[in-house]
Amino acid sequence: MAAAGGDGRGGFVLGLDLGTSSVKAVLLQAGPHGGPLVPTASASRATRADVSPSREAGPRGREQDVRRILQALSECLRALPAWQLQSVRGIGVSGQMHGVMFWKSHQACSWSKSGPHGIFEPQQVSRLITWQDGRCTNSFLASLPRPESHLSVATGFGSATIYWLLRHSPEFLKPYSAAGTIQDYVVAMLCGLQRPVMSDHNAASWGYFNTDSRSWNFHILEESGFPTHLLPDVAEAGAIAGQSTHQWFGIPQGTKVGVALGDLQCSVYSCMSRSTDAVLNISTSVQLAASMPPGFKPAKCSDPSAPVAYFPYFNRTYLGVAASLNGGNVLATFVTMLAQWMADLGLDVLETLIYSQMIQTALAQTDTQLTINPTLLGERHLPEELASVSSISPSNLSLGHVTRALCRGIAQNIHAMLPSQQLKEWGIERVIGSGSALSRNEVLRQEVEKAFPLPFCYGQDVDAAAGAALVLLQESPRRTVEEPQGDS
Repeated sequence: MAAAGGDGRGGFVLGLDLGTSSVKAVLLQAGPHGGPLVPTASASRATRADVSPSREAGPRGREQDVRRILQALSECLRALPAWQLQSVRGIGVSGQMHGVMFWKSHQACSWSKSGPHGIFEPQQVSRLITWQDGRCTNSFLASLPRPESHLSVATGFGSATIYWLLRHSPEFLKPYSAAGTIQDYVVAMLCGLQRPVMSDHNAASWGYFNTDSRSWNFHILEESGFPTHLLPDVAEAGAIAGQSTHQWFGIPQGTKVGVALGDLQCSVYSCMSRSTDAVLNISTSVQLAASMPPGFKPAKCSDPSAPVAYFPYFNRTYLGVAASLNGGNVLATFVTMLAQWMADLGLDVLETLIYSQMIQTALAQTDTQLTINPTLLGERHLPEELASVSSISPSNLSLGHVTRALCRGIAQNIHAMLPSQQLKEWGIERVIGSGSALSRNEVLRQEVEKAFPLPFCYGQDVDAAAGAALVLLQESPRRTVEEPQGDS
């Protein structure tokens, strides 16, 4: 697909990612007649959108101010070259999955002008209840009907959150006529959709969605009193949701807008150059993802104890994903602990210096018998398994030994969740290494390469915004959501 619209013209496509802590916008240039794609500009802004949760949710609630997220988005667009925005032919959108917000369809935003720019501002919207929300306890989740899906339902998932609101705060839902993720809301506002449309990426992340039939579990939901009128229509990832109804920061009215996608899938898509690649991203947490062979279908029943989950990808394929909660955050906690110990001893040392010295000493310490299980935060499939240290001796208590063992533990933990032998059985031939923790830590790179005896490739970090733009440009053309499903 050349440029958005498939007319063979050169131009730009805009990719947006509405993340948990920041928003990113990137412009890719599409050469004429399918020429190479060139990133031309990007901007990122912190949202600082976290707010105190509602009283009903309690301290486990995690909520964000939608207006702050949209303000960060506007700041990103203002930072991009105006003349390039005026030549945008398509907009791809991704964002944080699982979360839910609500709005009143006819009054969900107001369009106005800010200088030369057309902008929209949220109206009649709720807060965003994010994927990090913990209000749904295990006992509450156990009280919900069993979904007809291969994916389990967890706290922070949109459907579970709606069930919680229905039970604990039913008045909250009454003013609203639509629900979706934050990225679904942005697409609905850009296209003037009275009823939101959601990709199967985001629908699967909410729970109570059958990825095989690509439909909500309506009969299960309705029997339990769930407000199914709030659920969006669902479209295949890569579909065109509609066209922009207003000029937006110079982007022409009538620009095609893709249905909002999941940030996980877009991140993988941004750097997986072939289907035989796996992507290992180690930043705050760890994700190891691989495209499943054609024709793969996950088991029909969910298994909360399984370390690998299967998420819809593109062209009706699946991603096999092992997602560990323990990655760079474990190393950061260790650094903070060392800094605190030294402060207690009367020494003030910058954490950046501690981290640098840790890596240098561990590079000199090429092996260790010390064993660290780094599951400081537990894992979704093993929530009770916390961190531990074993095989301690007087000879392996140096900083080099401990750092080497900690990096090895992070690598072996993700390998235990998705072993290299399983990757090979799926036809994986290479691992793409990505993420801030991996790029700045040579010891961690050494250990993941030992854990996964496959060729490794570095240098192309995951980028959900770029992935959303690439999908719009490179995926085979899709019907718009509104078009009939008859013959082409």
